[in-house]
Amino acid sequence: MTITQKLYQLQSIFYAMDRALIAYSGGIDSTLVARIAHDVLGSQALAVTADSPSLMFEDLEAAKSQAVFMGLNHRIVQTHEMDNPNYTSNPTNRCYFCKSELHDTLKPLAMAEDYPYVVDGLNADDLQDYRPGIQAAKERGVRSPLAEVGISKLDVREISKYLGLPWWDKPSQPCLSSRFPYGELITTEKLHRVGQCERYLRQLGIRNLRVRSDGETARIELPPDGIKDFVATVDLNTLVTAFQEYGFTYVTLDLEGYKSGKLNRVLAKTVV
Repeated sequence: MTITQKLYQLQSIFYAMDRALIAYSGGIDSTLVARIAHDVLGSQALAVTADSPSLMFEDLEAAKSQAVFMGLNHRIVQTHEMDNPNYTSNPTNRCYFCKSELHDTLKPLAMAEDYPYVVDGLNADDLQDYRPGIQAAKERGVRSPLAEVGISKLDVREISKYLGLPWWDKPSQPCLSSRFPYGELITTEKLHRVGQCERYLRQLGIRNLRVRSDGETARIELPPDGIKDFVATVDLNTLVTAFQEYGFTYVTLDLEGYKSGKLNRVLAKTVV
């Protein structure tokens, strides 16, 4: 199918709905879904963003500004996954408990305000990855229009660009809890220090990055083709001092570079 055909199919899903609530994180996937829902349903579409310690302040502000740009009916709710030890103990299915909290918050809101559908931004590529949160959404009857149409991450970017959304090439930005190896306890303080470190790097002009937390060590992941330039141009002593002030003891640079889902490699080893 062409991009325009896929876009038409997405629109058709919402034409079959009277009202819909969209789980809108501000990432490009859920933003595209929210935009199309708004185009079709207008004020009968409600985009809802969940705010918690695992969401960086900048990402929340980006979600707000994007919503204003598109004219969305937008609301922010608080979620409390950090109160659940099944989440903070960081098991391999941590995302199941995160999505459970999210949709256990959104579903009562949808029911109370007469939104018969709750939809999310899951895309077709996500179905090929380890995503325990998918099950939590399915159990609560959440629909995933992108996945239903077979729209990949690349398709999302191309459709977003076609629609003139200026953030069509925005890097993926999963929640800060994804920076911790499975089994490491997640706390609000740890999330905050990782967020501060990533903010520091973003202010250097680096867009696609991760700061992985491994105990007292911060491991920086950058695009592989930017590692040499980073080492040559960044004042590393100043960076290390800053990261230590944020709470880490050691700072390292991952020589392999950034790769999405890298922490899931331990799962494959466990299976073997």
